[in-house]
Amino acid sequence: MATAATATLKTQRVEALYAWEGRDKRGQRVKGTTTATDETSLRAELRRQGIAPSRVRKQRESMKGGGVKPADIAIFSRQLSTMLISGIPMVQAFEIVAGGVDKPSVRKLILAVKADVESGTSLHEALAKHPLYFDDLYVNLVRAGEQAGALDTLLDKIATYKEKSEAIKKKVKKALFYPASVLIVAFIVTLILMIYVIPEFQGLFKGFGANLPAFTMFVINISNAVQHQGIWIGIVIGIAAWVFMHFYRRSRKMREVLDRVSLKVPIIGPILNKAAIARYARTLATMFAAGVPLVEALESVAGACGNIVYEDAVLKMRDEVATGQRLQRAMEARNVFPNMVVQMIAVGEEAGSLDTMASKVATFYEAEVDNAVDSMSSLLEPLIMVILGVIVGGLVIAMYLPIFHLGQVVG
Repeated sequence: MATAATATLKTQRVEALYAWEGRDKRGQRVKGTTTATDETSLRAELRRQGIAPSRVRKQRESMKGGGVKPADIAIFSRQLSTMLISGIPMVQAFEIVAGGVDKPSVRKLILAVKADVESGTSLHEALAKHPLYFDDLYVNLVRAGEQAGALDTLLDKIATYKEKSEAIKKKVKKALFYPASVLIVAFIVTLILMIYVIPEFQGLFKGFGANLPAFTMFVINISNAVQHQGIWIGIVIGIAAWVFMHFYRRSRKMREVLDRVSLKVPIIGPILNKAAIARYARTLATMFAAGVPLVEALESVAGACGNIVYEDAVLKMRDEVATGQRLQRAMEARNVFPNMVVQMIAVGEEAGSLDTMASKVATFYEAEVDNAVDSMSSLLEPLIMVILGVIVGGLVIAMYLPIFHLGQVVG
């Protein structure tokens, strides 16, 4: 019975966001938004504050804005850190942060964590109940902060870490977005030419009464295939893409091969390498500064690298460090880290300032990624223009070759 009563109380404590209007003690009209378990408790709370509520309505939980994204977690971390550093109690800090969030999904997540904390659960345990949004690294750092009695300081470090991690992800996405978007546009333009333009030329060529050049016939055959079997071609491509993504998500070996190949792709490969090193160094610096033991820290660092090649390397380093080997030697044995990174880590180990040196490595490589993305954009522009020229120009030449031949016959 006690368990059932407790479950009922927890269900009743689920909060939502309410918009209210009323008049204060001086008779002036006031309004605002507040989180509460129900309308009755909110009205009672407003009266205790000297406000006579005239209208209270629950905010609708629309799906506008989508789900919870990593950038939302970064913003939440910074806001919560700022509140705690300012001396605001944790439960009140959650209320303030939730009240200022526009996305219903993020607000719901914050209120769920707040309800657990308010019921006596520690913050790291409350966060661990939402592994899709708070990974092991995040939870371990919060736990370290709670155990050390420096949660506000640790949350500040977590917020900085999440912000820098999201920044590096955006830079990598920026590097890949431009060429991908241009190629997609080129594909769409080619498709339009194949479906609407080339058939017009084909009708014109039928009146020539002569054999068409091989290149022209090749393009016309492709155009006919797209017109008559385009739907089936699209279905086959869609199924192939689905099968690829299905096995990519479930096959670690496949991901490892693709990650290894991606690191060797010209222009893009160096950016991915530098981004992985930046994430490795930034995560290591944050974990070590939080007082997490090195072996335990390396386990979380491995998952944060974003590339299976580096993840496997860090896990092997963890096993070697666990046997007493120095981190520097373990990094040298993996042959994936530049000599400068290894030497800086070695200096940090010798001086007892591993977190500081790792942070400097992260800052350096984050700047390198930023510069590499800008340089890549400059390098890819002429290359992409050549690709577009070959595709579109090739189609134009194929369509005008018969006309040129006809001109030579007439001449």
